[in-house]
Amino acid sequence: MKLFLDTADVAVIKDMLPTGMVDGVTTNPTLIAKSGRNIAEVIAEICALVEGPISAEAVATDFETMVKEGDKLAAIAPNVVVKLPLTWDGLRAARNFADKGIKTNVTLCFSAAQALLAAKAGATFVSPFVGRLDDHGAVGVELLEEIRTLYDIHGFETEILAASLRNPGHVTAAALAGSDAATLPADTFKALIKHPLTDKGLDAFLADWGKTGQSIL
Repeated sequence: MKLFLDTADVAVIKDMLPTGMVDGVTTNPTLIAKSGRNIAEVIAEICALVEGPISAEAVATDFETMVKEGDKLAAIAPNVVVKLPLTWDGLRAARNFADKGIKTNVTLCFSAAQALLAAKAGATFVSPFVGRLDDHGAVGVELLEEIRTLYDIHGFETEILAASLRNPGHVTAAALAGSDAATLPADTFKALIKHPLTDKGLDAFLADWGKTGQSIL
C-alpha cells in the first residue's frame, strides 16, 4: 500500500522525505489555505520534491470551470493528479481528463455506489473518507472493504486511496481492507512507528549495554 502525506506544508514534506516512505502527497483547499501560499507555487514546489502523484484540487463546482482549473493544475508538472469532487460535474470532468490522459483523484466518497461511478468515469484514484464516516456512526473501514470487493469483481483499475485516516488503527485497517494507497497527516504518519513495548525494550537493551562498558565505535 502506498503512503501519501496529506499536507501542503513543504517543511513537513522535507522532514518526512528522508524516510523513503513518502510515495506521494495530497492537498485540498483547506490545506492550501493553511499554508498561506499561492496554490500554483506550492504545488510546483511539492512536485519538484516528490516524484510520486501530487493531488491538487479544482475548486469550481461547474464542469466547464473545473476543466479549465484542472488543465491549469495539470500543466504545473507531470506528476500532478487533478482532484475533483464526487458530483455529476466532477465525474464528467474526470471522464474529460481520463480521455486526455490526465490523472484524477475523485474525492469526498462516502458510498460504494459513488465509488462505482468514479471508476466508470475513469478516475485514477477514488478517496473514501473513513474518519468522517466514523463521525456519523458508520464504520468507515467497511466502505473500503466494499469498494475493494466491487472493484475486484468488475475489474476496475481505479485505485482506492483511503483518506480521513486519523490514527494507526485506521491505517492498518485500510491496508488489510486492500486499499491501494492511504493518505495521512504527518502526525498520524509518525505515529505508525510508535509502540510502548518498543520503547520499553529499547530502554532495557540500552541499560544492559551500558553495564558492559563497551563501545562499538
